[in-house]
Amino acid sequence: METKIKDQKITAYNQLSHASFADPFSFLGPYVSDKELSLRVWMPGADRVELAIAGEPRIELEREGASGFVLRSDRDLRFTHYQLAVDWAGNEQLVDDPYQYHALYAEYDALHTPKEMYHHLGAQFVTLERDGETISGTRFLVYAPHASACSLVGAFNNWDGRRCPMQRLDYGIWGIFVPNLPEGTQYKFELKGPNGEGLPHKADPWGFYAEQHPSFASVTYNHDRYQWQDSQWQSRPVTEKRKEALSFYELHAGSWRRNKQGEFLNYRELAEQLVPYLVDMGYTHVELMPVSEHPFYGSWGYQPVGLFAPTSRFGSPDDFKYFVDACHQAGLGVVLDWVPAHFPSDDHGLANFDGTPLFHDPDPRRGWHQDWNSYIYDMGREHVRRFLVSNALYWFEQFHIDGIRVDAVASMLYLDYSRSHDQWIPNIDGGNENYDAIATLKWMNEEVYKHFPNAMTIAEESTAFPGVSAPTFMGGLGFGFKWNMGWMHDSLSYIQEDPIHRQYHHNTITFPLVYAHSENYVLSLSHDEVVYGKGSIHNKMPGDEWQQTANLRAYLGYMYAQPGKKLNFMGAEFGQTAEWNHDDQLQWFLLEFERHQGVQNLTRDLNKLYRDEKALFELDAEPKGFEWRLQDAAQASILAHERISEDGERVLVVTNFTPVPHEAFRLGVPFEGRYELLLNTDDKAYHGSEFEVIRSAKTEQVESEGLDQSLALRIPPLATVFYKFVG
Repeated sequence: METKIKDQKITAYNQLSHASFADPFSFLGPYVSDKELSLRVWMPGADRVELAIAGEPRIELEREGASGFVLRSDRDLRFTHYQLAVDWAGNEQLVDDPYQYHALYAEYDALHTPKEMYHHLGAQFVTLERDGETISGTRFLVYAPHASACSLVGAFNNWDGRRCPMQRLDYGIWGIFVPNLPEGTQYKFELKGPNGEGLPHKADPWGFYAEQHPSFASVTYNHDRYQWQDSQWQSRPVTEKRKEALSFYELHAGSWRRNKQGEFLNYRELAEQLVPYLVDMGYTHVELMPVSEHPFYGSWGYQPVGLFAPTSRFGSPDDFKYFVDACHQAGLGVVLDWVPAHFPSDDHGLANFDGTPLFHDPDPRRGWHQDWNSYIYDMGREHVRRFLVSNALYWFEQFHIDGIRVDAVASMLYLDYSRSHDQWIPNIDGGNENYDAIATLKWMNEEVYKHFPNAMTIAEESTAFPGVSAPTFMGGLGFGFKWNMGWMHDSLSYIQEDPIHRQYHHNTITFPLVYAHSENYVLSLSHDEVVYGKGSIHNKMPGDEWQQTANLRAYLGYMYAQPGKKLNFMGAEFGQTAEWNHDDQLQWFLLEFERHQGVQNLTRDLNKLYRDEKALFELDAEPKGFEWRLQDAAQASILAHERISEDGERVLVVTNFTPVPHEAFRLGVPFEGRYELLLNTDDKAYHGSEFEVIRSAKTEQVESEGLDQSLALRIPPLATVFYKFVG
């Protein structure tokens, strides 16, 4: 028996010395044995270890092997709180032994619920009771089911994987409780693969805060410390978002504006400068390109490693909360781009996390995205589904965000997305639909709206997949909105044509109205349209400088008049001329020129008009909210339509897509009465041509377009005009 015990001890010490011991609580800490061995400590590199119990003299432990220390006593230390006085080459450190705390997760059942998972996994500040004392510390839980060993490493233990071996628990979880670790402690996990092979140090998949290059370390963070000031915003009544005016300002935090030294604005500086600007400009929401931690700045956040951590490039999680808080106090909603489709191959991230493809399919035909050189989440695995759904809920609860825009939905829905015929595997029915991704997206939407009924989920989905914004109980994916990529593509294709040629492409600009009410749409002019050689929105416009700006003004007016919520990428609101560059700020100097001031003034007034006139937004998703007045005047390249509210208010919109003004333009309307001018994109305030328009037009009993009465209007060149029917 003694030989067997000795062999077990040798094996344990050998595994501890190689950071490959999976059951440290069976060997370390206090317990009772036949030999009266009451305490064993593993402290590589220590010269001396003493037992320290409050109010009692210290007792030195005997050395056992190179790094082990033992105390043989008839005293049972299993229920006594103690510390260890460790001598490191003459420097004493008082350590609260982690291996006296066995009760790691009384709440473990909660780990099965996505809404609760982020309250328990990762690094959590908790308190435990021991010997009548309340002990504060950090509990670390990480899911790595195929790892043969896992250690907690950090600055507190010199990144030595031998110092803090974690305990293998149920369901593939590893855990340890470390008392008295201060908030802001750096840490990672040192894992051994299934066959004992060493792996790169891994950041915490559930980590709330992370450092930048070169460490990429996770950092402990307490979510309970920040004191929110947005109670009024949070207590607003639940509303039907598809009937609201929603105008999104898409923003890349690193390149909106820089300080005088050319450095990033931090989250608090961004709040101080951006929030009043957006309030003045009349936007309802800011939509941030991904802020989840990402190692490569040039990915714009679309290659995230730390899904639970706002990037520390711009400050702490508290700083980001301050940003959201400031937005809410000013009446602005916050939407985040969210990336559940794929993750990068960085060694410190999810890639081969426990020595196996834990988060992706090992078959590259399903697990590797060729376009983006990244791994694809395997949503056929329950732990992946729960990880992603939990993350979506986390941002709503812990950061009070108002919506998520889900990136690259099409790439998730289709198994053959951007693949040749021999590079994908059909589903069980032989088709190309990814049933697992569809089920996960549905579940995510159901969970978000169940727990956060005032939230929004928005899909960036570029195909004709049916029911993206239909409820799941009707067979849809359950998103609140879908980006209208077809409108974006067709309208930009049309507007880039020289006005003389637009008559031959008239169906391009009218076609989006065929399907305009098939989904709850957001009309998006996003960052994707101003990168990779596409040029700015302003410079897509043909003609000389004046015509370019006039085209842009007419186009923006047309956009705000169409069914669908509005999204513009930063810079478009004042006619930025350069393609977006993430390494620089926007071209704010352009506002020294009147024509760019004019575009900015127009954008401000369009946002105000849009929010003031419910006919422009209330029935976006319903055909009865839109009527063509003129759709076939291809040669003149003029379009006219009316937007209608639930109670019958009407706004007439006429757009002239040529530089030819019309002194007397007759347009049939359905009701007799007067129309008052609301906005003219050619107005002097917008650096327009100052072509005189009729400010108040009364119908005449002259038949036009099959209607008994009509209006005689003056239509400016390259302009959109808005009239309200006042009866």
